[in-house]
This record gives sequence, structure tokens and C-alpha cells, in this order.
Amino acid sequence: MMLLSVEFDNLHAILRSLYTEMMPLCSNMAGVAKGIAGLGALFYVAVRVWQSLARAEAIDVYPLLRPFAVGFCIMFFPTIVLGTINGVLSPVVQGTNRMLETQTLDMNKYREQKDKLEYEAMMRNPETAYLVSNEEFDRQLEELGWSPGDMVTMAGMYIERGMYNMKKGIRDFFREVLELLFAAAALLIDTLRTFFLVVLSILGPIAFAISVWDGFHSTLTQWICRYVQIYLWLPVADLFSTVLAKIQVLMLQNDISELQNNPNFSLEASNGVYIVFLIIGIIGYFTIPTVAGWIIQAGGSGSYGRAVTQLAGKGAALAGGVAGAAVGNVAGHSGRLVGRAGKAAWNHTAGKLFKRN
Repeated sequence: MMLLSVEFDNLHAILRSLYTEMMPLCSNMAGVAKGIAGLGALFYVAVRVWQSLARAEAIDVYPLLRPFAVGFCIMFFPTIVLGTINGVLSPVVQGTNRMLETQTLDMNKYREQKDKLEYEAMMRNPETAYLVSNEEFDRQLEELGWSPGDMVTMAGMYIERGMYNMKKGIRDFFREVLELLFAAAALLIDTLRTFFLVVLSILGPIAFAISVWDGFHSTLTQWICRYVQIYLWLPVADLFSTVLAKIQVLMLQNDISELQNNPNFSLEASNGVYIVFLIIGIIGYFTIPTVAGWIIQAGGSGSYGRAVTQLAGKGAALAGGVAGAAVGNVAGHSGRLVGRAGKAAWNHTAGKLFKRN
């Protein structure tokens, strides 16, 4: 999981660099935007001056400055517009990222401690020590005699060890698949965020130029609202990941306490809760755009919210389908695994017998 996390962190870093490298393209759109804005400013000023003259009223100069201010923003769009917005919002991103890093470090530390305590707890019990230690397994086999009861015990040990390894393999498989889907959901949100920001940034000068024209004034405010809302997806995602990491830390702390104080603690139940928790986290990631919309409202996002909700449902169905297929596959092979374990026990017993003779 640590290697997987590192690989996904590299992909997130690539998305950050992609956004930075795409920003110079904003300047290429500035020429077209200045032409549109200049023509719009001409009509904007001419219509208002003509209205004032027709009504024999004094010309109000202040409203006429709007197209010139918009044109100034278009000329220096990457610096004035994007630089200002990103500069104001970047401390929020940095703050949430630091919170996430702190919780992630704590989670990794407690997970290592739990794995160590789980191994020690099983080694303390002679009935389970041979399941996790090859040396203990070989030692207990050497202590057995050649009576029919000992041979049955030996076969049972092989079968129990095979079943334990099978259950552990299934559990690790489920966990790895769900952790992969969990990381993929975060990467999907970040990829969509980067794509939307790049499109809004590159075509931002055009949106500003169109807002000069009468009837399109709301384009400017809508562009700013949408940019800020999508920019906030990252800190909202970091906050969600921080909450999930904190919950995992609390779960690990509880498991560690139970392993230290309760000899009857069920590790299987704890691992099952963790798998269910991952499924909840996968679905929860797709609510990030909705939560960001609560912070700042932007029109035109309702259809995307519905699409994300449907995607979350499909993701949950996919996770359940993978789990069901894996269970069916394991059930089909469990009989063969037991047979192989019995055959291994017989081969081991016969080999020791021939060697002794």
C-alpha cells in the first residue's frame, strides 16, 4: 500500500505541473479576447453615450470604465486574474494538505504497531503460532509421532494452515482492490479538477471579453464562481481524506488497545470493518463537488452533480461485483485447496517415514 500511495502521489504531482505548464496558453487567447472586448467596449460606450445625449442628461463616466477595467484584466490575465485568485486560495490548499500529511503519518505508525501486535498475539498461542511462523510449524511437525492420531493431527495442521493462508489471501485481495479503487477515486476527482481549471484558465480571457457585451455581464461572475468552486475541490478532498485518516487512526488505536488488553479480541471482525469503511470512502469521494458547491454556488453544475452521483453508484456496484466474483471463485477452489493440503500432509508423512526406514 505504501508503494501504491507513492505512485498515486506522483500522479497528483504530475497534474500540478500540468496545470502550471498549460498556463502560458492563456496569453495565446488574449489577442482574440482583446479584439472581442474592444468591439464590445465600443458598442458599450456608444450606446450609453447616445442614451445620455438623447435624454439630455449628463454623461456618467464611472459605468463607462467597466469595459476598460475588463480589458486591463484581459491584457494581464495570468498575473492579475489567475495570480490573484490562486494566491488567495493557495493557503487554504496548503493548510488542508498539512492536516492530511499529519494524519497519514499517524495512521502508518499505528498500522505498523497493530501488525506487530497481531503477529505477537498469534505467536503467544501455541494453537495459532504455526499458522504464521514456518519455523514453529516445522517444529510442531517434528514433535509428532507416527500413531494414527498424530497423522490425523498432522493432516489437520496442513489443512488449517492452508485455510488460514487462503482467508488471509482473500482478505488482502479485497483490501488491495478497494484501496486501489479508493486511490483511483481521489485521482479521478483531481484529474477532473485539473482539466476544468485548465479549460477555464485558457478560455478565461474569452469569457471576460464576452462579459463586456450587454446581456452577457453575468459571464464574468459565473466564470469566477466556477473557477473558485472547482479550485476548492482539492482542499475539500484533502479534508475528506483527513477525516477518513483520522477515523482509521481511531480504529487502529482501538484495535491496538484490544490486542493489548483483550485476549478474546476478533481480528477478523476488525478487518471486515476496515473493508466496509473503504467502500464508504470510495462513495464519499464523489460527494466532493457537491460539498464544494455549498461553499460557493455556481450555476450550471446540477447536471454534473447528478452524473457524479450516478458514477458513485456504479463504483459501489463495481466494488460489490468484484467482491462477489472473488467469493464465488474462492468457493469454487476451496475444495481443491483442502485436497491439496491433505495431499501435502500425506507426502510429508510418507517422506518422513521412508527417510526413517
